[in-house]
Amino acid sequence: MKKPKIVILGAGYGGIMTIVNLQKKLGASDAEIVLVNKNDYHYETTWLHEVSAGTIHQDRSRVPVKNLINTNKVTFIKDTVVDIKLDEKRVLLENSELTYDYLVVALGYEAETFGIKGLKEYAFTITSINAARQIREHIDYVFATYNNEVEKRDELLTIIVGGAGFTGIEFVGELANRVPQLCKEFDIPREKVRVICVEAAPTALPGFDPELVEYAVTQLERKGIEFKIGTAIKECTEEGIIVSKDDQVEEIKSATVVWAAGVRGSHVIEKAGFENMRGRVKVSNSLLAPGHEDVFVIGDCSLMINPETERPYPPTAQIAMQQGGTCAENISRLMKGQKELSEFKPDIKGTVCSLGHDDAIGVVYGRKLFGSSASFMKKVVDNRSLFLQGGAGLVLKKGKFNFF
Repeated sequence: MKKPKIVILGAGYGGIMTIVNLQKKLGASDAEIVLVNKNDYHYETTWLHEVSAGTIHQDRSRVPVKNLINTNKVTFIKDTVVDIKLDEKRVLLENSELTYDYLVVALGYEAETFGIKGLKEYAFTITSINAARQIREHIDYVFATYNNEVEKRDELLTIIVGGAGFTGIEFVGELANRVPQLCKEFDIPREKVRVICVEAAPTALPGFDPELVEYAVTQLERKGIEFKIGTAIKECTEEGIIVSKDDQVEEIKSATVVWAAGVRGSHVIEKAGFENMRGRVKVSNSLLAPGHEDVFVIGDCSLMINPETERPYPPTAQIAMQQGGTCAENISRLMKGQKELSEFKPDIKGTVCSLGHDDAIGVVYGRKLFGSSASFMKKVVDNRSLFLQGGAGLVLKKGKFNFF
């Protein structure tokens, strides 16, 4: 009898946790499980702001896929997904193709530029290990270049971060710690360096507790971060950005523009013909794609509405990992012929936003945290993520233990 074939696309938080749970539920003879990922490693997406700023090395944030899967139960294919032929139950890869009985789409996110002119051409994005490494190396390069030029160009030492959401705030938090080190290394006075965070919304960290937001902005300003709140980026150019506030237009020259103000799901979602909004599929409570009884969509490619707020749940690692557990449970049930599937209900224990390695804000179990206690909790969250994916061994190898 032919074993059912389960294909998981993507080795991010959702894909890996689907694999981890399937390995526990299914024996090698129960199903053929295939994991496809364009890299042979999984990386901690929530650590990319640190890699981008250069406060941790990129290798610290990535784990070989083979270290996270049971190769007796799972076949790993390093390849890039090109398209999904839903009617034919086929997945087209750059170098081959696959058929499936059950499909899990966990392809992660891409930058959303909202059509702002020049962003794709001239701005960096924090979207992958290689993108983060490029940002770090570019920042090192412009600092090294500054003192080697006869005519000093201030724009070389001006770093613009578009967006004061979680990614933007965490990135400028790391920069606030890294810039003094760079200044010392390259013999540059700290006052010469500008780090400017631009946010179109009327507040940083929109939707977050105002008291925590005020703390975050105040702490970062003390470290030299400039904020332009309620200011929209109208265009990104080779020389910097053009912004607008209250009908006043300003050009800010910069050699480093990092866009951190929006994400969308994978373009493959649109190409495959799923009903979607910005590459995200509004899935059922059991995480199935509309009109499909064998295709699950999880992580950044999925969209679920929070009934309490009537707004989508944020595309966080916490939710993606929990979806992986529910997805594995439902595939197991379908394989057993069960019609009643488990409903996904996010268990959001809290949210913590780092302001550098030594400071943070957060809400955990309804309690507001500031400073060192929030920073401690952030590292606990990071270590817990590693534990769920690869056990105590992964925590000991990659974990964060500089709690204070």
